Amino acid sequence: MKTCLGIELGSTRIKAMTIDEGFQPVSSGDYTWASRYKNGVWTYPLEEVWTGLKTALSQVEGREDIAAMGVSAMMHGYLAFDKDWKLLTPFRTWQNTITGPAAAELTELFGFNIPQRWSIAHLYQAVLNGEAHVPQIAHITTLAGYVHYMLTGVNAVGVGEASGMFPIDSAALGYDAGMLAKFSALPKVEALPWKLENLLPKVLTAGESAGMLTESGAALLDGLLVPGIPFAPAEGDAGTGMTATNAVAPRTGNVSAGTSIFSMVVLERPLEKVYEEIDLVTTPTGAPVAMVHCNNCTNDTNAWVNVLGEAARLFGANPDSGELYTKLYEKSLEGEADCGGVLVCNYLAGEGVTHMDAGRPLAVRTPEANFTLANFFKAQLYATMSTLKIGMDILAEEGVAIDSLTGHGGLFKTPVVGQSYLAAACGAPVACMETAGEGGPYGMALLAAYMLRKAEGERLEDFLGKRVFAGSAGTTVQPSAALAEGFNTYIRRYKALLELAQAAVEHL
Repeated sequence: MKTCLGIELGSTRIKAMTIDEGFQPVSSGDYTWASRYKNGVWTYPLEEVWTGLKTALSQVEGREDIAAMGVSAMMHGYLAFDKDWKLLTPFRTWQNTITGPAAAELTELFGFNIPQRWSIAHLYQAVLNGEAHVPQIAHITTLAGYVHYMLTGVNAVGVGEASGMFPIDSAALGYDAGMLAKFSALPKVEALPWKLENLLPKVLTAGESAGMLTESGAALLDGLLVPGIPFAPAEGDAGTGMTATNAVAPRTGNVSAGTSIFSMVVLERPLEKVYEEIDLVTTPTGAPVAMVHCNNCTNDTNAWVNVLGEAARLFGANPDSGELYTKLYEKSLEGEADCGGVLVCNYLAGEGVTHMDAGRPLAVRTPEANFTLANFFKAQLYATMSTLKIGMDILAEEGVAIDSLTGHGGLFKTPVVGQSYLAAACGAPVACMETAGEGGPYGMALLAAYMLRKAEGERLEDFLGKRVFAGSAGTTVQPSAALAEGFNTYIRRYKALLELAQAAVEHL
């Protein structure tokens, strides 16, 4: 049996998964890690990348049967290397909100929204700051691009991943030439000894060959994989999420919800205006996508689950983590549609969509609020997707049509609950497949399978729709009018709550 391997370096776990010739998961492994806040920057040490990869891969059975593979990771961020691929400054992740001036200037220059987390914003902010490493830069890439290069010797990323580094021309399937020229003409950039187009990785599309595992790459993995395995283009978690949920065709979308939450909606037409809240990225084949990316999702909820588990243990109960999540999620269904006046802000980190540079989690209620466990936990879950709703409401005002959304990630592991709230928030049916909890590595494995097994001229959307997901099991939840009305009430209060959260940032 020949399998395809997908690797994802997510925000909280490094995951590896193989799928068989029927596109079903076979074996998996993982490694838990966490970003660190050091010297004002959210980062991960690169040496832990290799520890995590080896740990996750060591748990995968049948590694000798792998016929193709690919690497995915959290999108955006900033990894800068010199000509010898020596890291010049610690990895700056997507979580950072330290590039405001650069992002604002580039958005105005390009007439195209450049979020703070994009690689080009990080690079230009380093230029504006006069950082000493800038003249030495020979390569900038993403985490997925770095791992792919180290394993294959090929400095390239998939077009979806590239679209979180610098704007993409979907017709040319490459970086936007006009915007490259505008960037190069900036006075502080003109004076530097490099051209941006020479720093960026090559752009590849889904289905193209992106090299193979080299002997030196296999050595980095302590021989857990044999040299010669062909690689699909490295993709970001957005692209793998779209693939894992069969959401690469126009009027479809998906929502990935874990440490962060983001939606991807494949567009039929360009948006009429530039919105700071909306990223314009692409599918793994280069089609334009509206992306609402929010830094905060389940982190604060996770903290409350841990506290409530601690309380349970005081009384002699010993629920495991999965049971705690399931019970609390299901309890939330008993809460009132507007959470009875209970409000939660879940910002542990800053949030670009709502223009906050730092986070202060809050739980707030008025004296007359109905403060029950069900209402409190429903407010927690509403909070995980409230910022997303603010962005999705903009798309609704633009007249963007959405036939269906597919949810994946940890928020959807408990059946129905997350789906119900997301359907109410977005006003669209929300489906979840059996693989909902593992979108990233599964999607990357599917992209590897597409490269290996596609027919001549077979499009990715046809490969997925007709060969992978035809007749696949899953559940679909329609929007509830009562929940939608309650969520709209909640979101009006939530927007006011953000003013308190901003005051907390300033005073605490």
